[in-house]
Amino acid sequence: MKVLLTGCAGFIGSKVAEHLVRAGHEVLGVDNLDPAYPVVLKAWRLKNLEPARGFSFRPGSILDRAFLEALWAEAGPFEAVINLAARAGVRQSLRRPHSYYEVNVLGSLNLLELCRHRGVPTFILASTSSLYGEGPRPFREDQPTDRPLSPYAASKKAAEVLAYTYHRLFGLDVAVLRYFTVYGPAGRPDMSIFRFVRRIAEGLPIVVYGDGTQERDFTYVGDVARGTVTALRLRGFEIINLGSDRPVELNRVILTIEGILGRQAVIDRRPRHPADVGATWANISKARDLLGWQPEVDLETGLELTVSWYLANRDWAKDVEVED
Repeated sequence: MKVLLTGCAGFIGSKVAEHLVRAGHEVLGVDNLDPAYPVVLKAWRLKNLEPARGFSFRPGSILDRAFLEALWAEAGPFEAVINLAARAGVRQSLRRPHSYYEVNVLGSLNLLELCRHRGVPTFILASTSSLYGEGPRPFREDQPTDRPLSPYAASKKAAEVLAYTYHRLFGLDVAVLRYFTVYGPAGRPDMSIFRFVRRIAEGLPIVVYGDGTQERDFTYVGDVARGTVTALRLRGFEIINLGSDRPVELNRVILTIEGILGRQAVIDRRPRHPADVGATWANISKARDLLGWQPEVDLETGLELTVSWYLANRDWAKDVEVED
């Protein structure tokens, strides 16, 4: 299958690209290398994709319709579009809401229009557990998601609704995948695990909002990538959670990282952010039923792999810093 993969230099996107080519697909990756966080990390991911047979890269933005049309003329047709290009992060979205809406909603609309007019049958949209807000746990795909707590969550909800519209009106097969707190090697530096590993390793204080008893359904990036590629076979319109089904307290994550590194964290505790939820927890029965998918990497193993990656790339990764 020939796949257009957006956000291919991103944390999840680069891992999805690896899994796609490993499965024998031909992949054209697109990324605008947005400096929302240090581009050196995205460049590292792209460099590791270069030897992959069946992968090619084009720099560009999904907000640029002329670029997308030229891309199709040059490299199309495509049998599927996987949209992982996005502005991500809850707290950051309060500071830059317009850019989140532009990329996550208008960018998705541009790709849906491409699928509609060019006859692409399959569209996969990366979404987020943030849509569930403070809803009842474990989160099920059929529960209400109409009260998002951040512009980020609201923009992803808008993209989901657009994707359903294009399925309903134009027969596009759509899989919406709601990812739950993805972590792993070469992760996003604004996410807690990357920040904790880097700062504990370097003897710097880590920032924890609240008392650390908040729970997250941490999910290893390789598991998420495997589920994303498997979703290419779905037909109709489906929303599917990809999570670990094992929520863990933030304090436990910190303790585990301390044990792996052999260093104690210096913790700078700050008030809980109003956009942060108390806990996330994925019901993944639908993923099991429709995809035959379940997570394979437990938290301890995933954290060990993440720390090992950091230590192996410490010479440059130690300088990858973002604001809290």
